[in-house]
Amino acid sequence: QVQLVESGGGLVQAGGSLRLSCTASGRTFSIGSYTMGWFRQAPGKEREFVAALNRGGSSTYYADSVKGRFTISRDNAKNTVYLLMNSLKPEDTAVYYCAADYRPSWSLTGSDYAGSYDYWGQGTQVTVSS
Repeated sequence: QVQLVESGGGLVQAGGSLRLSCTASGRTFSIGSYTMGWFRQAPGKEREFVAALNRGGSSTYYADSVKGRFTISRDNAKNTVYLLMNSLKPEDTAVYYCAADYRPSWSLTGSDYAGSYDYWGQGTQVTVSS
C-alpha cells in the first residue's frame, strides 16, 4: 500500500518562506518512477495545480501564480519530494497536497490535471498572514 505523507506546513507572515516535504512509503514504491506533483486547495475553491517534477528529475512545471517563487525538488534516496515556497503571499493560503503519477514518459504534459495522479497525500495546511 502506497502512502504519501506531507509535512512542513504552518503559519507564516507574508514575504516569508516554508519548505513542504512529502515522504512516500510502500513496499515497492520509489518516487524516482513517478511524476510528482503539488496541488493546493483554498476554502471554497477548486483544487489547483502548483508544481510538477518529472520522473527523471530533469523537468519541472509551475503554475504561473507561483513561478519564480516556488521550487519543486526531490531526494530519491529519502523517497521525498519537496516544495520550497519563498515570498509567500496571503493568496497562497491553502491546504497543500502532494501526488504521484505513474507514467512511463518523462513528459510533463497533463501534469497539471489532478485526474492524472494515482496517489495523494492527506494534505498540510499553509496559512500566510498579511
